[in-house]
Amino acid sequence: MELRQLHYFVKVAQKEHVTQAAEELHVAQSAVSRQIHQLEEELGVKLFLQKGRNLHLTPVGQLFMKRAEAILKELDRSVQEVQEFINPELGEVRIGFPHSLGIHLIPSVVAAFRKTHPNVKFRFKQGMYPSLIRDLVRAEVDLAFISPFPEASEHVTGEVVLTERLSAILPPNHALANEEEIDLAQLKDDTFVLFSPGYSLRPIVWDACIEAGFTPRIGFEGEETDTIRGLVAAGMGVSLLPDMALRHTSELQPVCVKVNKPQVTRTIGLIRRKDEKLPLVAQTFHRFLLDYFNVQS
Repeated sequence: MELRQLHYFVKVAQKEHVTQAAEELHVAQSAVSRQIHQLEEELGVKLFLQKGRNLHLTPVGQLFMKRAEAILKELDRSVQEVQEFINPELGEVRIGFPHSLGIHLIPSVVAAFRKTHPNVKFRFKQGMYPSLIRDLVRAEVDLAFISPFPEASEHVTGEVVLTERLSAILPPNHALANEEEIDLAQLKDDTFVLFSPGYSLRPIVWDACIEAGFTPRIGFEGEETDTIRGLVAAGMGVSLLPDMALRHTSELQPVCVKVNKPQVTRTIGLIRRKDEKLPLVAQTFHRFLLDYFNVQS
């Protein structure tokens, strides 16, 4: 049995598709199929069953998957520990974060860290709330910024590093555009531009509207803060965005108005796997982040 076979097996199991696994592995589809077949012959069992266009693990395949993932994870950690032992300053931090933090927060903290640790490398992975949790649990990232902070989780732990206020954004010609602050209920008759389902900011805005006494009427949906801002600036509706997402300016700019009642906020957390020691370089970055945000650990 070869390590390559385990890598191919795990990737096919995750993707449930040989072609997609081969593309991500950057090898030919035939090579993946051949290695899976050889692995099944060596074990004397069927690891996958074909269902439509997808492959699904057999019961014994599910058992083998758990062991294979543990072996590969331990191997990766062993290689990483050896590299860090030689020189921790040459290590790599793998960090996940939602798109809304990629405009300002992530570049700011990384730039500040690299002033004193210039040789540390970073691998970044953007995602939505569920995928960030999944990537962390699967050890595809070491740390993840996430919003909202998960209050209780079986697999992850961490700290709230920031609580950020959301403000209303309005078209420049909106009747309330000249107000310094408004109540959210004043927007009950407006069309809202919201993030698509699955993005953590959507339920925050939705719940705030419900608290204000109305159900928001959705006219448009987007997947990036720049899209939301642009649609609002173009007069397509109103929305709420975190203050951090409003620092960037562009030619098409909405009006930002403080929301007085209810006050709408989001928590931003820094999470890691529970009951598992971080790699040395990630420990250094983690300590730096807690100091950066003045969080008591």
